[in-house]
Amino acid sequence: MFGRLFSRNKPTNNGNGRYQHGNEHLIEVRDVVKVYESAAGQFTALKGVSLNVNPHEFVAVVGKSGCGKSTLVNMVTGIDHPTQGQVLIGDTAVHTLNEGQLAQWRGRNVGVIFQFFQLLPTLTVVENVMLPMDFCNMYTPRERYDRAMHLLEQMEMAEHADKLPSATSGGQQQRVAIARALANDPPILLADEPTGNLDSRTAEAIFHLFQDLVDGGKTIVMVTHDKDLERKVTRAVVMADGLIVDEVVNRRPPAPSPEPGPVEATYA
Repeated sequence: MFGRLFSRNKPTNNGNGRYQHGNEHLIEVRDVVKVYESAAGQFTALKGVSLNVNPHEFVAVVGKSGCGKSTLVNMVTGIDHPTQGQVLIGDTAVHTLNEGQLAQWRGRNVGVIFQFFQLLPTLTVVENVMLPMDFCNMYTPRERYDRAMHLLEQMEMAEHADKLPSATSGGQQQRVAIARALANDPPILLADEPTGNLDSRTAEAIFHLFQDLVDGGKTIVMVTHDKDLERKVTRAVVMADGLIVDEVVNRRPPAPSPEPGPVEATYA
């Protein structure tokens, strides 16, 4: 369903199975510690967490509220910085980038999908999808509109393109958020509780969209509380008290693809 959208996929490893910084996996989180300072003292959200994700995997991060799931995903997206440890994605050492570099890198390489959609309320649906392309100066203005409409068509939202987000349902807004996350054709999608505010039928439909994207070559890491979804992904990583305490490999294998998705080494 989505394969024809993904034209930028090409290998970036150096021929020996490793990326620029020696990582073998598309995503490598190495011994990451995250400590937050507050008036009440220090709180350690991550306690030396390591996680590897290969191209075309669909990985769920599960656990109770406060266990560190969202903090771990924020390390991968660069939304937050580790206190200690390394985050390597493709050829990029994400933990070494400054805020400006992170914004540019993230815009081209990682699509982020939030529980509360985070669509800009004053922009139309199609304008929301075009925004990442505008920000990263990708494609011509005409190509941006055409690509946004094509993505909305894939999400069954093209007829709502000129509406404001508030004129659509929660499930429809999440479809728009997925289209926006795909705007720059990133190889990786990070989703933080993407079905948490949706009814079960809509959540199932969104999950099938994710499966189609993995089958089309994307790599997805998803935070979820949904036990049904947890059993349908390639691998479930279980967290508790800031640690990964278990991993469950499910029967559904990652979709085969001739090429690993790229992650641009914009900054070393």
